[in-house]
Amino acid sequence: MSRSLYETLGVNQSASADEIKKAYRRLARKYHPDINKEAGAEDKFKEINAAYEILSDEKKRQQYDMHGDSMFGGQNFHDFASSQGGADLNDILRSIFGGGFGGFGGGFGGFGNFGGVQQTPDLDINAKITIPFETAILGGKHKLSYGGETFDIKIPAGINQGEKMRIKGKGRQYQSMTGDMFLSVDIAPSLIYKRDGINLEKSFDVPLKTALFGGKVKIPTFEKEVTIKIAKDTKQGQKFRLKGYGAINRKTGEKGDMYVLANVVLPKVDTLSPKLKELLKNELTGDADA
Repeated sequence: MSRSLYETLGVNQSASADEIKKAYRRLARKYHPDINKEAGAEDKFKEINAAYEILSDEKKRQQYDMHGDSMFGGQNFHDFASSQGGADLNDILRSIFGGGFGGFGGGFGGFGNFGGVQQTPDLDINAKITIPFETAILGGKHKLSYGGETFDIKIPAGINQGEKMRIKGKGRQYQSMTGDMFLSVDIAPSLIYKRDGINLEKSFDVPLKTALFGGKVKIPTFEKEVTIKIAKDTKQGQKFRLKGYGAINRKTGEKGDMYVLANVVLPKVDTLSPKLKELLKNELTGDADA
């Protein structure tokens, strides 16, 4: 089934809304009557606007994808538009697709003025958000307020600092067109964790007795509590690896690791019995008395 509207804009039938928009802007500048004085440029310009009006509207595009050029009597769109004999193309397409059309007739509506050249206004907006560290690792909903509107956006697990997110349909509106919102992500620092790519690092407390004689310690992670075995004579800052408890690489699905550093907790001297304090003074070596 022929679908010549896509040929009018020079895009594939699988083109995204963004690809369609870019193709339209490029062709509209090329054939705009204020720029292109060649014969036929004005008619070409009208066809481009009409094609974009249909393909940029989700419902109209679905109609066209279903029926193709049969909606134009089996003609390709160029021949269909050329055969109207001066009739208002807006009215004809409105009767076919229903709804309003954004004025791609004699006044060349829908273009703002830019350096003396008419062009489509930029409807996309750029903004910056700050998300909690935990949300960056686990993903989830994040509430966003912009332009008097509050809505939830979905944060993918493992998102990185400075990464861009596209929120469709949350840009500026003009006639039947709506732009998108592009968000630059800032991740709030954590008081507990450090992040290096997909790997995480944090400290955990080890009682002096466990550090000296060995034992087990429970460590909270983002997923669950993990019990690790502590060998005797564990030193301050000694590093342990928890495989697969880091952040996720969104492209490969690989999970990073979590590295936990032992923080040996010393008891307060005043809490020790006199006998133990005396024993420690006698048994521990050092230069304190030197």
